Amino acid sequence: MKTQDYIRLEDQYGAHNYHPLDVVIERGEGIWLYDVEGKKYLDFLAAYSAVNQGHCHPKIAEAAKEQIAQLTLTSRAFRNKQLPLLYKDLYDISGMDISLPMNSGAEAVETAIKVARKWGYNKKKIPADRAEIIVCENNFHGRTTTVVSFSTEEDYRKGFGPFTPGFKIIPFGDADALEQAITPNTAAFLVEPIQGEAGIIIPPDGFLSKAYELCKKNNVLFILDEIQSGLGRAGKMFAYQYEDVQPDAVIIGKALSGGFYPVSAVLSKKEVLGVFNPGEHGSTFGGNPLGCAIARAALKVLLDEKLAGNSAELGTYFLNRLKELQSPKIKEVRGRGLWIGLELTEKARPYCEKLKDEGMLCKETHDTVIRFAPPLIIKKDELDWAFERIRRVIQ
Repeated sequence: MKTQDYIRLEDQYGAHNYHPLDVVIERGEGIWLYDVEGKKYLDFLAAYSAVNQGHCHPKIAEAAKEQIAQLTLTSRAFRNKQLPLLYKDLYDISGMDISLPMNSGAEAVETAIKVARKWGYNKKKIPADRAEIIVCENNFHGRTTTVVSFSTEEDYRKGFGPFTPGFKIIPFGDADALEQAITPNTAAFLVEPIQGEAGIIIPPDGFLSKAYELCKKNNVLFILDEIQSGLGRAGKMFAYQYEDVQPDAVIIGKALSGGFYPVSAVLSKKEVLGVFNPGEHGSTFGGNPLGCAIARAALKVLLDEKLAGNSAELGTYFLNRLKELQSPKIKEVRGRGLWIGLELTEKARPYCEKLKDEGMLCKETHDTVIRFAPPLIIKKDELDWAFERIRRVIQ
């Protein structure tokens, strides 16, 4: 079958909730993807940062094969030997006391919302059903009904009401607005350290520190969504580490499994996740031995191959190169680590399509921004190769 045959089948039998580039991938290795007709592409999206370790990393693949041959699922009705080891690995990379593994990132966000509310009632003594959570404009925390209830993107909300109450929205990066929004009923402030889907938006220096101090002062949980920004993408293990803060909870996912399997987790201080009692929250697949074994291998690759450091070093190099581009089409280039947004004065989609034709895959976000986020195993000469194609297409 050819590319158009697969596209025709997808259009006929699939729901049309995505607008993918018209390339049909059948194989991936490292930073490279190959389509059904044998054409090779440099992956500059990394599955929205889920494959920071590169496609089909052999060490993660080996861990997956070994575990598949032994045991894949028990549910949490029984214990398995991989889960306690993952708990310890998560503690080692974060310093957070305890964790709760789930599956998708959105499921982990829902977990964080539930635990924030329960903490608010049990620990802060907020009156029943009055807990508030503060979030930011242009946030992206997932696609569930509750999460889109506090989205400011109309396409994510249109046709999906009625919406879940209990959320306040402030401008991203505005510590004064946060201070004004906090009330005695505020249970948590949920924020991305860097907004990814919004177009790689970095808050003003000091915002996270001020937010942390405000939360601490007012007995409000400081919860960071690091599903995209964490695990090396922004040049550190967690993006919040650019400032002197100690979150009460951190949400991770995507690269936690290196693209092999849906694995996410909420990491927190003991008194936060400690409010859950048996039967109050769970997941059939959350914490399953296959997912845990894969996540442990994925974390080991991140650490052993020093991928956060590679992201910091090469991200600075690539960002500086992109800033050299001269074109009236370019409004701004911004980023941190190997997570860079090239904002244009016109729609970005046609440029992504042209880059595809040049052998490079990336995707637009918020209409006018091209997001560059290659696997963190990429090398300098490969970035140079990509830069030449970007320069040719933009200029």
